[in-house]
Parts: sequence; C-alpha cells; structure tokens
Amino acid sequence: MQVNRCIRCLDFPCIDVDKRSYLVPDMRIEPEKIRTIMISEAPPHDPKDYFYARNNPSYLQTTMQAFKDAGLDVSSAKDIMGLGVYITTAIKCGKTGYSISPGTIRTCSSLLETEIGLFPSARAILLMGDTAIEAVNSIAKRNLGERIIPRGSTYKIRCREYFLKHLRVFPSYLQTGKSFLIEKSKRRMIAEDIAAALKFSKPDADQA
Repeated sequence: MQVNRCIRCLDFPCIDVDKRSYLVPDMRIEPEKIRTIMISEAPPHDPKDYFYARNNPSYLQTTMQAFKDAGLDVSSAKDIMGLGVYITTAIKCGKTGYSISPGTIRTCSSLLETEIGLFPSARAILLMGDTAIEAVNSIAKRNLGERIIPRGSTYKIRCREYFLKHLRVFPSYLQTGKSFLIEKSKRRMIAEDIAAALKFSKPDADQA
C-alpha cells in the first residue's frame, strides 16, 4: 500500500497553511505490520526534511533520538517501521505561523481519520504535541460526540488511559524541532510515552 494514493486533499480549503508544502507519506507500507501510529504536527516546508526523505532528514534525526531515549536501537525510518511504527502528521500542509487554527485542524482531521483507518492491526496512537491531540479529539467528536483527551497541560494528563474505539491513545509532546534537544524533561516524557505505546501495541503473545 502507498498512503499518498489512498488519501488526498482535493480542494485545499484551509487558509492558514502553505499548500505548496502539502505532503503525505509516499513509500510502500505493509499495513498489517503497523501496530503503532505516531502523529506529529505538520510537514516541513522543505520535503528533504521530512521523516521519510533520504540522507538523515532533520525531522527523522530528533525522532530517532526519541526512540533511542526509549531504549530502542534505530538508525533509519526503516528501523522505526520495523518496530511496527508508522509516522505521519496531523496536518498535511506546512505551517505559515507559530500555531494552526482549530478550523484547519478540524478540517484536516478528516484526512487523518481515513489514514488511521488504513492500518487495521494498529493498537496504539502516539499524539506528539497539541496539534495531534486536537486532531484526534476532532475525530472523536465526529464519531463519539465528545473529545477523548481532556484539556490541560500534557504532563498532567499523559499518564491516564484514553481510547479512540479500540485504539489506546497516548498524548505526548512534539518530537521534532530544535527545542527537542534542549528540553530534557519533555525528552524524558516522550521516551516514556513511546516505550509505553510500543509495549501496549505488541501482539498478545509478546506482552510477557
């Protein structure tokens, strides 16, 4: 399966994003092997910095470090996918400002919902930052009538259990950007959340 052939924005209705940097993962994936979905914020303006680009792109560098912090030996996007983890973004176009409007998050969450549905074996979702949290809350409101992640500081809510239907949802912090390397407390929590999500998403036979 190639994700960018399965989901597509047709009319680009959002006004506070850079449509020129629209990006959906374009590599081939075996969906039945994906157990955890990691949702980051938005794609970079330069596609060479995206998770699945060649030559150790910047988005991948900090993401790999987050997995290493969690005790996992990874050196490529392929290694991360070998752990059963698929990485994507909540918003499919680049940001034009510091934040993304609620309307854009809500609109783009329809694409994200379709994308999540491509992975029938997934058991866990890692929400990396506020945009990802709000995007999944938008999905929950459409399907369940209410948000599943409560409002509040991430460090206060991250250790509770949340579910989107059969998927355990782990709210965490953004794992891309220069600030990742200097915010040690957030790095620790991100590592803990990754480890917890991967442990939960293991096949039942491997839980022990």
